[in-house]
Amino acid sequence: MDTHLKLLLTDGMDLADPSSFHRLIGCLLYLTVTRPDITYAVNYLSQFMQHPGNAHLDAAHRVLHYLKGTIRHVIFLSSASYLSLHGYTDFDWAGCPLTRRSTTGYFVTIGDSPISWKSKKQPTVARSSTEAEYRALVNLTAELQWL
Repeated sequence: MDTHLKLLLTDGMDLADPSSFHRLIGCLLYLTVTRPDITYAVNYLSQFMQHPGNAHLDAAHRVLHYLKGTIRHVIFLSSASYLSLHGYTDFDWAGCPLTRRSTTGYFVTIGDSPISWKSKKQPTVARSSTEAEYRALVNLTAELQWL
């Protein structure tokens, strides 16, 4: 998905049959279990389930095109890796043009093997990028402590 793409609820003409968009997003949500690289894009597109337009469907098709080109990318769980937890997090401050809420994402590995990942909007509006970053770190820390 284009990193600078900012979709709105009013983008594009309304779909005549939104059930095709619903099914496609449902399938992509299922794929996020084994493909952490599409988690953010699917999370972003699923926000338009109630009122999908042509622009939203085009963005979903772009994710499918990406999946087709990366069909051989797999999650490799190594049995010979060291048992050390590593966590990575990122956020976009006020990335949602409608609510101005930030999106947080994290990725956790044991050794070289990915075991947990998530992308989600933060529950409240952050007043600064520092606050949004702190909330992202809190989410990652909670996940690491649970693991």
